Amino acid sequence: MNLPAIATTTVGSFPRPNWLAERERSEVTFRLEGELLREAQDDATIVILHEQERAGLDLLTDGEQRRPQFINHVLGTFDGIDLVHRRDRAIRRRTDVERPVPRVIGPIRRREVAVVGDLLFARGHTSMPIKMAVPGPMTVVDSTFDEYYHDEERLALDVAGAINDELLALEAAGCELAQIDEPAMTRWHEKVAAYGLKALDRCLEGIAMPTIVHLCYGYPGSGKRQHEYEYPELLELLMKSRIGGFSLEFARSGFDPAVLAILQDRTIIFGCVDPGDTPPEPLEKVVALARRALDYVEPERLLLAPDCGLMTIDRDLALAKCRLLADAARELRKG
Repeated sequence: MNLPAIATTTVGSFPRPNWLAERERSEVTFRLEGELLREAQDDATIVILHEQERAGLDLLTDGEQRRPQFINHVLGTFDGIDLVHRRDRAIRRRTDVERPVPRVIGPIRRREVAVVGDLLFARGHTSMPIKMAVPGPMTVVDSTFDEYYHDEERLALDVAGAINDELLALEAAGCELAQIDEPAMTRWHEKVAAYGLKALDRCLEGIAMPTIVHLCYGYPGSGKRQHEYEYPELLELLMKSRIGGFSLEFARSGFDPAVLAILQDRTIIFGCVDPGDTPPEPLEKVVALARRALDYVEPERLLLAPDCGLMTIDRDLALAKCRLLADAARELRKG
């Protein structure tokens, strides 16, 4: 993967055009069906790819335009999952809200490709490097209702095996970087120690392409922080894994970039722009925050990004935040 020093990217998701879907929270409902939907998703993907190029990003995503939700798009390709008859449960260590989630009703196995086709389509419409994301096993465990395993570690390891199959296929299809989304890891450090680290490494068996794990700290929007732990303990645990890098959030969290000091030679996707429905930060604020990251990370290992996905904001604002990242990177490259 050939990227400039202090490159730019995003976590992955972009707003769906209004003609494609309507959104509630982090889930979308598509307005079309069948062949019309496929054509609309193709068109939306092309639009998002070109918008990223125009904004000046260096590592693109497909914008997740085919995904109704970042987990279930992949779970729909696994045996053992019922996406239709859902059950309510609390997720992400929040006991105040329950949400309908897919049920685990049998052994988890990958039945068919999940995002490989999305990658190949995007590859046909840009010459820029592409990053693709899949949900991590701990987050799948946290986002499903288990009626079969009754053992989180066994469930996580079978999910990890299915994800590993998808990552191997992505690598064979030419994916430049694979991202494993693990918001549950930031909420359950004790589970990371118990089985999450093992499950993450199972995802990576036989994988040679660059990989990162996205450790989500705070979602777009307002409200209290959504977990009770912070990065340092978690990063110390994950440095024992074979993961190639970390996508971390510093814009909204207020974390000190000094936590990056222990990450040695790993790639860092550095969240330095708020992904929520707020005006883009002043350029000098983003540059100052990213400059602090450069005290601990070589420029060749640093990518600037929003904290989290951009799907919950409008397209003009998402594009403005991407341009802000590109402007910040250009400023930092001046030295």
